[in-house]
Amino acid sequence: MNKRQRLEATIAGERVDRPAVALWRHWPGDDQRADDLVRATLDFQHQYEWDLVKCMPASNYCLADWGVQSTWVGNEEGTRQWGPRLIKKPEDWTRLKPLDPRKGMLADMLSAMRTIGRELGTETPFIWTIFDPLSQAKNLAGDRLLADLRQHPDEVKAGLSVITESCVRFVEAALDTGVAGIFLALQYASYKLMNEAEYRESGLPYDQKILEAASGLWLNLLHLHGENVMFDLAADYAGRDRLAILNWHDRETPPSLGEALPRFPGALLGGLHRTDTMLRGTPEDVRREARAAVDATEGRRLILGTGCVLWITTPVGNIRAAREAVETLAR
Repeated sequence: MNKRQRLEATIAGERVDRPAVALWRHWPGDDQRADDLVRATLDFQHQYEWDLVKCMPASNYCLADWGVQSTWVGNEEGTRQWGPRLIKKPEDWTRLKPLDPRKGMLADMLSAMRTIGRELGTETPFIWTIFDPLSQAKNLAGDRLLADLRQHPDEVKAGLSVITESCVRFVEAALDTGVAGIFLALQYASYKLMNEAEYRESGLPYDQKILEAASGLWLNLLHLHGENVMFDLAADYAGRDRLAILNWHDRETPPSLGEALPRFPGALLGGLHRTDTMLRGTPEDVRREARAAVDATEGRRLILGTGCVLWITTPVGNIRAAREAVETLAR
């Protein structure tokens, strides 16, 4: 099978020649310039030949054109430190205006997507990260987000609507780049941060508009970030026709892969612990965990990977062990 055939069969629950596998990491510094992000992305793919390429723009790409400042200060996960927050008082939420994807850093990232699409062709699918509106709102407002949402809901929802409109415009502009799907990252669909009623009101409607904009793509993935995630809510509201893959920290928080398999009809991406195994473990640990993931799912609807990004200090031997493991795990 080629990569697309393997993924399509995996999503449909059909037999595959081997499990699909995909890992990704941040490219701090390089992710601020389109040409360097393209080169880092393609070099990583050419080195390991993942079944899908998860492009890794920095979290500031969707906010920079509002004037938000951030820097990478050496975080080993590759994430950025934010400067002064754009939202300093409740009424600031109402001052946001939708961004134009043809300008600024958004335009640079669209250019990167087009180049990646040309270089990879049709047999190696790539997906692009979209940070959900609540995640972007957090980076705009910092710790005040939830307090504002509960005390000044109308103002925050006005801001969320604008953020969502910017996301939708970007997704629509990306549809002709060759991208196979979006990686919609949800950071607040967690019972540690919100209850389900809150998320249904302040998260779900905006996420659905973004998924609707991407509904013509075949490889959309939903990522649930953090612990105690709202797995069943996400699996239910996204709908199989718009969502091919679910990814969450399955080695760190429920449900396990085996528990999740009957609860979502598409593919599950996970099985490898990104810190205990990929960062601190050995190649043998990686192979053992990969085998356990296949056993837990009986090799069905599994894409081997981690629950979130690799740390940029992850040993090359462990990354290679993950890639090589699937060659011996065919069922």
